[in-house]
Amino acid sequence: MKIVLCGPPHSGKSCLRFGLKEAIKSVSRSLYPFVITACPDGEGSWFQETTRDNPNLATILKAAYKRNFTEELVKIMAEWVKTCVSPLLLVDIGEIPDTKNENICAYATHAILLAGDLDRLLEWREFCSKMKLQIVAEIHSDYNGTLDKSLVVGNDGIYRGSVHYLERGDLSIQQRPTVIELANLLMCMATEKER
Repeated sequence: MKIVLCGPPHSGKSCLRFGLKEAIKSVSRSLYPFVITACPDGEGSWFQETTRDNPNLATILKAAYKRNFTEELVKIMAEWVKTCVSPLLLVDIGEIPDTKNENICAYATHAILLAGDLDRLLEWREFCSKMKLQIVAEIHSDYNGTLDKSLVVGNDGIYRGSVHYLERGDLSIQQRPTVIELANLLMCMATEKER
């Protein structure tokens, strides 16, 4: 499974990516979630822990790591997605459903959509339809909330719920109920695909 994390700017995609990876690692010895940061914003997998331990250093490193979204960079990231053989890949893409993200997602199989304003998911649903990505879940990123809303599967087969307060440097994200539910769902799906 090659799962793209999609959504508008400032939805918390990188925080969700971190939480999912850590939640899966905490319960599975056999299924390691491989992560590709396929966006030029400078927030690699290292960013969450660095932000918690040293916010100033994280800011400096992010600025140094941030780069232009060149065609060459897009080709490299697309090749990473194409050639990854891990049973579970999480791909954190940019915030605009454009041709660059289409190229990166050409070999992806699934998507998780995340937004603070769920009305902003329409363009991402269209993107997923165009790219033939099966939407696994649509998650409301409730930054000011204090509780998650459990995942519920709709008639369309898409799981929906909410996760609260996705904040950089908050290492408790992996313990949020919705993140745990989503991690378990992804592990089950990836295990089924391996059979």
